[in-house]
Parts: sequence; structure tokens; C-alpha cells
Amino acid sequence: MLSYNKLAAMAFATLVGLHMPALAEDAVVATVGDLPIHQSELDIAVAGLDPQLAQLPDEQKKIAALSSIIDVKLLAKGASAEGLDKTDDFKTRMQYLSERELHSAYFRKHVVDALKPEEVKARYDKEVAALPQEEEVHARHILVKTEEEAKAIIAELDAGKDFIELAKEKSTDSNKSDGGDLGYFAKGRMVKEFEDAAFALEKGAYTKTPVKSQFGFHVIKVEDKRIAPPPPFEQVQDQVRNIVIRDRYLELLNKAKTESKVEITDEALRKGYEEANKQ
Repeated sequence: MLSYNKLAAMAFATLVGLHMPALAEDAVVATVGDLPIHQSELDIAVAGLDPQLAQLPDEQKKIAALSSIIDVKLLAKGASAEGLDKTDDFKTRMQYLSERELHSAYFRKHVVDALKPEEVKARYDKEVAALPQEEEVHARHILVKTEEEAKAIIAELDAGKDFIELAKEKSTDSNKSDGGDLGYFAKGRMVKEFEDAAFALEKGAYTKTPVKSQFGFHVIKVEDKRIAPPPPFEQVQDQVRNIVIRDRYLELLNKAKTESKVEITDEALRKGYEEANKQ
């Protein structure tokens, strides 16, 4: 069963992807019989193109959108001549579409357009402060096939040989040219034997006995330890903005629900709706 928040979030996802263009000078770009096609219609049609067509170059998008408008007006003219716009079914559909557009306009005015950059930054700071602290290590390793080879490398390190140079010379791993550098990693990223050994080392230390894993035998050195930094604001600000917009949208809906009584006459639908709202 979908919860109310999930149902609302599905509608929200549609809204976030809805980018209505600002209306420029409303010139006539084409005519279909005596019906004009204005620039404003073309802009709306371009914004509403199928995602696959939206990847086209700008001029091709305009042509695709114009073609769609012309097709619509050609058949719409015939529909009006037959009085299809006077039917109850058409009027019901138009009422729904009108209310859906009003819903979108209200959402844009009170949520999207009202959102300030400092509010997004404040939400980012709040989320960062709530993140659990996770330790990371920056490690290098030398991978060899046998335990004897690994012990010989450890003996060379004990004698003062440079770890990076030994990795370049003796490691069988693909990162040997980088001196066995594995960068920073948190727990859960490496095989258990390797991870346990790496996190047990102090900064600057290397393993005094070979570490066996499914890949062979490792000699590991820890270059640094740190608490994992949060992603930079610039990297995640769009995602944070969408989170704030989603929450504001749900707040707007919840406020509206307290102001207007909702009655559902179909028993099965009523139970399903109430269950979704409980969740």
C-alpha cells in the first residue's frame, strides 16, 4: 500500500520536472487556416516535449513542437465543427485539466518561486550536522601471489625501503604505477581481511605480517585517517533543493487538507485513502 507521502511525492516529482517558460513577446509564428500559432504556444509545447525529443538541438525541438501544435489544431478544428467540445465528457476533462494547471501554478508560486537560496543552504547544514561520523583510512598496498613474497617485502620495509617504490616494483595489482594507492575508503568497501587490517593500523604504519585475501597476499600501509567529509554544497545543492521543495509541497497539501473536508463515497477507495494517510 502506498502511503500518502509517497502518493504526494509522485505528484511532486511531476511538478519538479515541469518548467513552464516565461512568456515573451507573443508573435504569431504560423497559422492553421484562420487559427494563429503564437510564440507562447510554441514555448509551452517545447517545454512539454517527450524526454527523448527534449535531447534534440534547440531548432529541431522547435520544429518538433511546431509540428505537434499544427497536428493538434488541424484535428481540434474538426472536433469543434462536430460539437465535440460541447459534450459532458469533454467538459469533465477540461475541468480536470484546468484544476491540474491551477494546482501547478499554485505550487510554483508558493513553493518553487518562494524558495530562497539561503533556505537550501540552511537545510544542507542541518543534514550535514545530522550525518553520523564515519572513519576513513587512506591506504596503499602491495599485492603478491605468495606469503613468502609478502614477508620478503616486509623485511625490505623494515630495512628502510620506500613503500611506494616497492609497490611500483613488486605489486601485481593494477594500481602499482600509483604506488599501490587506494585513496580514502570507509568500512564496507574492501574485503573483510583487508579492511580489518587497514583499520587496525595507526597512521604511517604498515602490516608486519602478510594479509591474506581472495586476491593473494597484501602488505598494507595507512597514510592517513580521518572522519569522512560531507559532500560539498555545490555538488548536492540541486538534490537538497528538491528535498526542500518536496517538504514544502507536502506542508502545503497537509495545510489544505485541514481546511477542506474530504469525503470519499466509494468504500474501498475510502479505506485505501485512509490507510495511506495513516502511513
